[in-house]
Amino acid sequence: MPAGVNSPVRAFGSVGGQPLFYDRASGCCFHDADGRKFVDYVNSWGPLILGHAHPSVVEAVKTAAGKGMSYGAPCAGEVELAELVVDTVPFLEMIRFVSSGTEAVMSAVRLARGITGRDAIVKFTGCYHGHADYLLVAAGSGLATFGTPSSAGVPASSAGHTLLLPLDDETAFRTLMAEHGSEIAAVIIEGIPANNGLLPQSQAFVDALSEECTRHGAMLIFDEVITGFRLGPQGAAGHYGIIPDLVTYGKVIGGGMPVGAYGGKREHMERLAPLGPVYQAGTLSGNPVAMAAGTATLRELLAHDGHAWKRLDALGARLENGIRDVFAAHDLPWSVVRRGSILWMALQEGPAPVTAEAIDADAADRYAKLHSALLDRSVYLAPSAYEVAFVSTAHDETVIDQTIEAFGEAIEEIGGQNF
Repeated sequence: MPAGVNSPVRAFGSVGGQPLFYDRASGCCFHDADGRKFVDYVNSWGPLILGHAHPSVVEAVKTAAGKGMSYGAPCAGEVELAELVVDTVPFLEMIRFVSSGTEAVMSAVRLARGITGRDAIVKFTGCYHGHADYLLVAAGSGLATFGTPSSAGVPASSAGHTLLLPLDDETAFRTLMAEHGSEIAAVIIEGIPANNGLLPQSQAFVDALSEECTRHGAMLIFDEVITGFRLGPQGAAGHYGIIPDLVTYGKVIGGGMPVGAYGGKREHMERLAPLGPVYQAGTLSGNPVAMAAGTATLRELLAHDGHAWKRLDALGARLENGIRDVFAAHDLPWSVVRRGSILWMALQEGPAPVTAEAIDADAADRYAKLHSALLDRSVYLAPSAYEVAFVSTAHDETVIDQTIEAFGEAIEEIGGQNF
């Protein structure tokens, strides 16, 4: 395997050292191949909102697998999960399952183009929407430019219909839409950008996205692959009070299995084949084992009037406040950004950034030292300064407090104020 991994960030290139190989996991912890135990704040990059190997999810997977691993045909599990999602999210009328978040976004963009008859899309620097060619783009020389490929192997023509803008710049966005609105098929944004730091956007900016898309007949796509069902039953859209035209899901909706989905109003979703002219298909879409895991996870979250989300928010706040206290005790001018059970540390002076361009490059070096020192204390954070941390319902106050103590010890070890 190239670099010994199947996804680049796993190689520890950003933080140094050798990557950990998981052997087994349960609750909020895992054991690596050398038998060492770690508290896990990666949680498979978000989907394990109930923690590893939650009994209800494991039992659902066992039952489904015992009936067959894959059908490539309709099954009752698809209907059950679809009904559960649509009943939970008021602005969804139809949904289609795929096998990953990347696939969900690719399909939603294709659908938006098919509905509008337009080619151009708008995305924002710092937002990640999977590894489709036309979304792996970097900004050009102007404030709003058509993208250029940011990966080898991506033809310039693939990125040629993607316009890029900075986050949190309402004026730039409204100007672009005034000039190019009639060409735009879709505007896509992470519900709360969480792949290049955690970068919450202002309500005014998000409102502008909705207003301009409506004005110009473009479709607003909320990429909730990370935030969907993480921030509550309506995700980031509910947080902002926004009704997107299309929404994409992944992570939590699969309960740890490879699942993605996209959905919206019936009139839009019925443009998909076999009812309409927009083609999308997948042999493993609606896989019965994956559907069972997703259904079990969502049912656990929805039980007891959604108490799980309140619990997650409280645990996230406890960790946030504890890390802030550690930073303050060492006179470090850093900040912690949190939304619900998603956290990110901005290891730089000044207010926490809300755009990718405002992130201090030196913060990555600071994070690498902190990451290594925390590993020595059995705390596992993402092996990248730009990735977020996730709390699960399997974490508890004792584990959170032990993590905060480990942060204090780690910063003492690597230099405190001189860090």
